[in-house]
Amino acid sequence: MNDDRTNALPCRILIHGANGRMGQALLRLAAARTDMDVVAAVSRTVGQRVFEGVPRYGGDELGTVPAFDVAIDFSLPQAFDGVLAVCLERNASLVSGTTGLDDAQRGALEVAARRIPILWASNFSLGVAVLRDLVARAAHALPDWDCDIVESHHAGKRDAPSGTALTLGDAVQAQGGRPRYASLRAGDIVGEHLVQFTGHGERLELVHRASTRDVFASGALHAAVRLAGRAPGRYSLADVIG
Repeated sequence: MNDDRTNALPCRILIHGANGRMGQALLRLAAARTDMDVVAAVSRTVGQRVFEGVPRYGGDELGTVPAFDVAIDFSLPQAFDGVLAVCLERNASLVSGTTGLDDAQRGALEVAARRIPILWASNFSLGVAVLRDLVARAAHALPDWDCDIVESHHAGKRDAPSGTALTLGDAVQAQGGRPRYASLRAGDIVGEHLVQFTGHGERLELVHRASTRDVFASGALHAAVRLAGRAPGRYSLADVIG
């Protein structure tokens, strides 16, 4: 952390990507918690400078935000470099669910983890963590079956396949499988992932459906409090659950 704060004090949170769907959920849920204090909300555009007690900053003002312990980032790849840089500058932790990062940005995460605690995840729900384990077990048990991953999200989601779909695909590939992907963008779907294994005359389907972004926002807030003050390194959601 940045200073000599004790564990009794609330964790100071910066929310990056505050105007997005996830950012709004994070702000709403964080306001009901006593173990954290949102000291800044950062978005591409700023209306009111203070809204519901939270100071607002534009993306080009990241260098002027007050001291914070953890940044929670759900933004876009083009905004990601800025929040990673300010976390390194302030020696603060980073929790990120921004997907669509390129190879250079993923490499930058690995380098940054030598100096600060970092938790990047494509999905912050407990159900998806369990689904990934089930997918890996199925891929191991059914090595000769076809594997297709179909993901559905709201019409405004830009990256495809989703980060969660790719994470599930990594679990299949780790068992020697070769997953295929399909993406649907429609309406206001929060997130659905179907992993289908197809053999001769039979089919196995593993499905996760999220009906509210609160499950992801709650997981990210939990991770932020648990990550603050830890040693530098790359962490997973499993490392901070419990």
